[in-house]
Amino acid sequence: MAGHSKWANTKHRKGRADAAKGKVFTRLTKEIISAVKQGGPDPKSNAKLRLVIDKARAANMPNENVERNIKKASNADQSDYYEMTYEFYGHNGVGIIADIMTDNKNRAASDMRIATNKKGGTIASPGSVAFNFDRKGVIEILKNGIVEDDLFLLATDSGAEDFEAIEDRFIITTAPETLYEVKGKLEAQGIKCQEADFEMIPKSYVTCGPEAAKANMELIEWLENLDDVDAVYHNMIEG
Repeated sequence: MAGHSKWANTKHRKGRADAAKGKVFTRLTKEIISAVKQGGPDPKSNAKLRLVIDKARAANMPNENVERNIKKASNADQSDYYEMTYEFYGHNGVGIIADIMTDNKNRAASDMRIATNKKGGTIASPGSVAFNFDRKGVIEILKNGIVEDDLFLLATDSGAEDFEAIEDRFIITTAPETLYEVKGKLEAQGIKCQEADFEMIPKSYVTCGPEAAKANMELIEWLENLDDVDAVYHNMIEG
Protein backbone atom coordinates (compact mmCIF):
# COMPACT_ATOMS: atom_id res chain seq x y z
CA MET A 1 0.00 0.00 0.00
CA ALA A 2 2.84 2.37 0.79
CA GLY A 3 4.56 4.31 -1.96
CA HIS A 4 6.08 7.75 -2.41
CA SER A 5 4.79 10.22 0.10
CA LYS A 6 1.55 11.92 -0.93
CA TRP A 7 1.99 14.24 2.04
CA ALA A 8 5.47 15.66 1.54
CA ASN A 9 4.12 18.57 -0.47
CA THR A 10 1.32 19.38 1.96
CA LYS A 11 3.41 19.77 5.10
CA HIS A 12 3.07 23.55 5.01
CA ARG A 13 -0.67 23.37 4.42
CA LYS A 14 -1.18 20.88 7.24
CA GLY A 15 0.99 22.97 9.54
CA ARG A 16 -1.07 26.05 8.88
CA ALA A 17 -4.27 24.07 9.29
CA ASP A 18 -3.10 22.89 12.70
CA ALA A 19 -2.42 26.51 13.64
CA ALA A 20 -5.84 27.65 12.42
CA LYS A 21 -8.12 25.32 14.35
CA GLY A 22 -10.37 28.30 15.02
CA LYS A 23 -11.79 27.89 11.51
CA VAL A 24 -12.85 24.31 12.22
CA PHE A 25 -15.89 25.26 14.34
CA THR A 26 -16.91 27.85 11.76
CA ARG A 27 -16.80 25.24 9.01
CA LEU A 28 -18.67 22.69 11.13
CA THR A 29 -21.36 25.26 11.89
CA LYS A 30 -21.88 25.83 8.17
CA GLU A 31 -21.91 22.08 7.47
CA ILE A 32 -24.51 21.46 10.18
CA ILE A 33 -26.76 24.21 8.82
CA SER A 34 -26.38 22.95 5.27
CA ALA A 35 -27.10 19.35 6.28
CA VAL A 36 -30.26 20.36 8.17
CA LYS A 37 -31.47 22.52 5.28
CA GLN A 38 -31.04 19.59 2.89
CA GLY A 39 -32.28 16.69 4.97
CA GLY A 40 -34.02 17.92 8.12
CA PRO A 41 -33.00 18.22 11.78
CA ASP A 42 -33.24 14.54 12.80
CA PRO A 43 -29.87 12.77 12.51
CA LYS A 44 -31.62 9.38 12.56
CA SER A 45 -33.14 10.10 9.15
CA ASN A 46 -30.45 12.49 7.86
CA ALA A 47 -27.24 10.58 7.12
CA LYS A 48 -25.33 13.71 6.17
CA LEU A 49 -26.19 15.37 9.47
CA ARG A 50 -25.08 12.24 11.36
CA LEU A 51 -21.68 12.42 9.65
CA VAL A 52 -21.29 16.12 10.44
CA ILE A 53 -22.21 15.52 14.10
CA ASP A 54 -19.55 12.79 14.23
CA LYS A 55 -17.03 15.28 12.86
CA ALA A 56 -18.12 17.89 15.40
CA ARG A 57 -17.63 15.43 18.27
CA ALA A 58 -14.20 14.47 16.94
CA ALA A 59 -13.30 18.17 16.88
CA ASN A 60 -14.56 18.58 20.47
CA MET A 61 -17.34 20.97 19.52
CA PRO A 62 -19.63 21.25 22.59
CA ASN A 63 -22.98 19.46 22.26
CA GLU A 64 -24.83 22.69 23.04
CA ASN A 65 -23.17 24.29 19.99
CA VAL A 66 -24.34 21.43 17.80
CA GLU A 67 -27.90 21.60 19.11
CA ARG A 68 -28.00 25.39 18.81
CA ASN A 69 -26.89 25.22 15.16
CA ILE A 70 -29.46 22.54 14.35
CA LYS A 71 -32.21 24.78 15.78
CA LYS A 72 -30.75 27.78 13.97
CA ALA A 73 -30.82 25.91 10.66
CA SER A 74 -34.48 24.96 11.17
CA ASN A 75 -35.37 28.66 11.09
CA ALA A 76 -36.74 29.58 7.67
CA ASP A 77 -34.89 32.92 7.82
CA GLN A 78 -31.50 31.20 8.12
CA SER A 79 -29.56 31.29 4.86
CA ASP A 80 -28.39 28.00 3.37
CA TYR A 81 -24.74 27.42 2.52
CA TYR A 82 -23.50 26.35 -0.89
CA GLU A 83 -20.53 24.08 -1.45
CA MET A 84 -18.32 25.26 -4.29
CA THR A 85 -14.91 24.47 -5.72
CA TYR A 86 -12.59 26.93 -7.44
CA GLU A 87 -9.61 25.75 -9.48
CA PHE A 88 -6.48 27.79 -10.17
CA TYR A 89 -3.27 27.65 -12.13
CA GLY A 90 -0.60 28.97 -9.82
CA HIS A 91 2.93 30.05 -10.67
CA ASN A 92 4.94 27.59 -12.78
CA GLY A 93 1.78 25.66 -13.67
CA VAL A 94 1.00 24.43 -10.17
CA GLY A 95 -2.58 23.25 -9.71
CA ILE A 96 -4.53 24.72 -6.76
CA ILE A 97 -8.02 23.81 -5.58
CA ALA A 98 -10.07 25.78 -3.05
CA ASP A 99 -13.06 24.14 -1.33
CA ILE A 100 -15.63 26.78 -0.40
CA MET A 101 -18.82 26.84 1.65
CA THR A 102 -20.61 30.16 1.38
CA ASP A 103 -24.00 31.80 1.78
CA ASN A 104 -23.09 34.34 -0.90
CA LYS A 105 -21.83 33.03 -4.25
CA ASN A 106 -21.16 36.51 -5.62
CA ARG A 107 -18.96 37.41 -2.66
CA ALA A 108 -17.03 34.17 -3.05
CA ALA A 109 -16.48 34.80 -6.77
CA SER A 110 -15.27 38.32 -6.05
CA ASP A 111 -12.85 37.04 -3.39
CA MET A 112 -11.36 34.55 -5.87
CA ARG A 113 -10.75 37.28 -8.45
CA ILE A 114 -9.19 39.55 -5.83
CA ALA A 115 -6.87 36.71 -4.74
CA THR A 116 -5.41 36.26 -8.22
CA ASN A 117 -5.23 40.01 -8.79
CA LYS A 118 -3.23 40.40 -5.58
CA LYS A 119 -1.09 37.25 -5.64
CA GLY A 120 -0.96 36.12 -9.26
CA GLY A 121 -2.13 32.90 -10.84
CA THR A 122 -5.32 32.51 -12.85
CA ILE A 123 -8.76 31.03 -12.24
CA ALA A 124 -9.01 27.83 -14.28
CA SER A 125 -12.06 26.36 -15.99
CA PRO A 126 -13.90 23.67 -13.98
CA GLY A 127 -12.20 20.29 -14.23
CA SER A 128 -8.97 21.52 -15.80
CA VAL A 129 -7.09 21.21 -12.48
CA ALA A 130 -9.33 18.79 -10.60
CA PHE A 131 -8.68 15.96 -13.08
CA ASN A 132 -5.19 15.68 -11.59
CA PHE A 133 -6.56 15.11 -8.05
CA ASP A 134 -8.46 12.25 -6.42
CA ARG A 135 -10.88 12.94 -3.58
CA LYS A 136 -10.12 10.49 -0.79
CA GLY A 137 -11.06 9.90 2.80
CA VAL A 138 -8.11 10.58 5.10
CA ILE A 139 -7.74 9.45 8.70
CA GLU A 140 -4.93 10.76 10.89
CA ILE A 141 -3.84 8.84 13.98
CA LEU A 142 -1.17 10.05 16.39
CA LYS A 143 1.55 7.44 16.89
CA ASN A 144 1.52 7.54 20.72
CA GLY A 145 3.08 4.10 21.11
CA ILE A 146 0.93 2.40 18.46
CA VAL A 147 2.75 -0.49 16.73
CA GLU A 148 2.92 0.39 13.04
CA ASP A 149 2.64 -3.17 11.71
CA ASP A 150 -0.40 -3.87 13.90
CA LEU A 151 -2.18 -0.70 12.74
CA PHE A 152 -1.27 -1.44 9.11
CA LEU A 153 -2.94 -4.85 9.30
CA LEU A 154 -5.96 -3.46 11.12
CA ALA A 155 -6.34 -0.65 8.57
CA THR A 156 -6.05 -3.08 5.68
CA ASP A 157 -8.62 -5.44 7.18
CA SER A 158 -10.93 -2.45 7.76
CA GLY A 159 -10.91 -1.53 4.06
CA ALA A 160 -8.22 1.16 3.83
CA GLU A 161 -6.62 1.83 0.44
CA ASP A 162 -3.29 3.24 1.62
CA PHE A 163 -1.22 3.60 4.77
CA GLU A 164 1.74 5.82 5.56
CA ALA A 165 3.75 6.83 8.62
CA ILE A 166 4.96 10.46 8.66
CA GLU A 167 6.49 12.43 11.50
CA ASP A 168 4.28 11.97 14.60
CA ARG A 169 1.28 10.34 12.94
CA PHE A 170 -0.09 7.64 10.68
CA ILE A 171 -2.07 8.57 7.58
CA ILE A 172 -4.73 6.12 6.39
CA THR A 173 -6.40 6.71 3.02
CA THR A 174 -9.80 5.34 2.07
CA ALA A 175 -12.32 5.61 -0.72
CA PRO A 176 -14.57 8.62 0.02
CA GLU A 177 -17.64 6.47 0.56
CA THR A 178 -15.91 4.22 3.12
CA LEU A 179 -14.21 6.90 5.26
CA TYR A 180 -16.57 6.70 8.23
CA GLU A 181 -16.96 2.92 7.96
CA VAL A 182 -13.17 2.46 8.25
CA LYS A 183 -13.00 5.05 11.03
CA GLY A 184 -15.71 3.20 12.95
CA LYS A 185 -13.93 -0.13 12.62
CA LEU A 186 -10.66 1.36 13.87
CA GLU A 187 -12.35 3.04 16.84
CA ALA A 188 -14.14 -0.22 17.69
CA GLN A 189 -10.64 -1.69 18.18
CA GLY A 190 -9.66 1.12 20.56
CA ILE A 191 -7.79 3.27 18.02
CA LYS A 192 -8.36 7.00 18.54
CA CYS A 193 -8.65 8.90 15.27
CA GLN A 194 -7.24 12.41 15.54
CA GLU A 195 -8.89 13.61 12.34
CA ALA A 196 -11.09 12.10 9.65
CA ASP A 197 -12.08 14.14 6.61
CA PHE A 198 -11.96 14.32 2.84
CA GLU A 199 -8.84 15.49 1.02
CA MET A 200 -7.83 16.09 -2.58
CA ILE A 201 -4.73 13.96 -3.31
CA PRO A 202 -2.59 14.91 -6.35
CA LYS A 203 -1.95 12.27 -9.01
CA SER A 204 1.18 14.09 -10.18
CA TYR A 205 3.32 16.93 -8.86
CA VAL A 206 5.03 20.08 -10.10
CA THR A 207 8.49 20.95 -8.78
CA CYS A 208 9.08 24.66 -8.19
CA GLY A 209 12.19 26.67 -7.40
CA PRO A 210 12.31 29.00 -4.39
CA GLU A 211 10.87 32.05 -6.16
CA ALA A 212 7.85 30.28 -7.71
CA ALA A 213 7.29 28.28 -4.52
CA LYS A 214 7.21 31.48 -2.43
CA ALA A 215 4.75 33.11 -4.84
CA ASN A 216 2.48 30.06 -4.78
CA MET A 217 2.52 29.88 -0.99
CA GLU A 218 1.51 33.54 -0.80
CA LEU A 219 -1.49 32.82 -3.06
CA ILE A 220 -2.39 29.69 -1.08
CA GLU A 221 -2.17 31.52 2.25
CA TRP A 222 -4.31 34.37 0.92
CA LEU A 223 -6.99 31.86 -0.11
CA GLU A 224 -6.81 30.00 3.20
CA ASN A 225 -7.41 33.20 5.14
CA LEU A 226 -10.72 33.88 3.39
CA ASP A 227 -13.73 33.18 5.60
CA ASP A 228 -15.58 31.19 2.92
CA VAL A 229 -12.61 28.93 2.12
CA ASP A 230 -12.54 25.68 4.07
CA ALA A 231 -9.47 23.99 2.55
CA VAL A 232 -6.85 24.59 -0.13
CA TYR A 233 -5.01 21.80 -1.95
CA HIS A 234 -2.07 21.96 -4.34
CA ASN A 235 0.36 19.70 -6.18
CA MET A 236 3.55 21.70 -5.62
CA ILE A 237 6.83 20.26 -4.41
CA GLU A 238 9.62 22.66 -3.52
CA GLY A 239 12.90 21.61 -5.07
